[in-house]
Amino acid sequence: MRAGLAALLAGLLGGCAQLGYLGQAVGGHWKLSQAARPVDQWLSQPDLDPVLRERLQLSQRLRDYAVSALGLPDNASYRRYADLGRPAAVWNVVAAPPFSLRLKTWCYPLMGCAGYRGYFDYAAARSLAAQLQAEGWEVQVYPVPAYSTLGFGNWLGGDPLLNTFIRDGEGELAGLIFHELAHQQAYAADDTEFNESYATAVERMGARRWLAEHGGAEAAVAYERQRRRRDEFLALALRGRERLAAAYAQDLTPTAREDAKREALAAIQSDYRAWRDGPWQGWAGYDGWFARANNASFGVLAAYHGLVPAFERLFVAQGSDWARFHAEVRRLAALPKSRRRLELGTSE
Repeated sequence: MRAGLAALLAGLLGGCAQLGYLGQAVGGHWKLSQAARPVDQWLSQPDLDPVLRERLQLSQRLRDYAVSALGLPDNASYRRYADLGRPAAVWNVVAAPPFSLRLKTWCYPLMGCAGYRGYFDYAAARSLAAQLQAEGWEVQVYPVPAYSTLGFGNWLGGDPLLNTFIRDGEGELAGLIFHELAHQQAYAADDTEFNESYATAVERMGARRWLAEHGGAEAAVAYERQRRRRDEFLALALRGRERLAAAYAQDLTPTAREDAKREALAAIQSDYRAWRDGPWQGWAGYDGWFARANNASFGVLAAYHGLVPAFERLFVAQGSDWARFHAEVRRLAALPKSRRRLELGTSE
């Protein structure tokens, strides 16, 4: 999954009832911010790894482009870099009931609700996952390479570039920076799907535009190849999600409901194997995802991608003008959720 929103920042505002989570959120973000140094300082080191040097230089061109071409915020974010010495910035925990794809949400003052809970420490994320599993939830823990503080972190120097994503391919690095900056443009409390789908739409449209205007042919081909495979995975997984949703919508006895779920999951696995061994010619990059897949896995898919086509249509409706597009998204974010979906041309 792509970068998470500020469930962490939300914890900073969560009050005394969440002191444990508050402490790890404050401490984790503070350490991350303190580890970051300006990109220029890194580039001034004569012995800097050449690959890292090239990536940092590229990141600053992408950062400038985000402002000049995509109408994204011009602030301190992504002007510093930190090596965290770990493979993820945070780990998100998501959970869903045994016979539903609706994610559990955690709510915070001011920030609203989010369908995941983020931890800087993997062991802490696993501890919450174990607690939720004991309560009967289906749970997933997944690594997140970056997260957004929605602009509130700019007083600490802004959201930094991290070792967890700096060596991504050119298109992927561009998309991640654009995605996270989009979270600073518009935010709808209590609507993870709206926020993440908007940022994903900006990521995809922005990366393609950057590559068309500034990327080499090889980078563009690599990005489109990876994007096409990711889109095929999403289409396959979302069809599986629909299969599970249909099984859960039936009025069945508990035993029959278990059977329907088991049959749906078996069919999903069969569909994946057919695609892996057919069109993908044995490429097994998603074996792990499908082996672990449960209601939480399928639930979070919609949170990141469910409204992307609607936002892409909205961009065209706004004359493919980035400033108008962002302004319209901010207007929609201020509406009640049901009205927001209606104006986007979708339903809840």
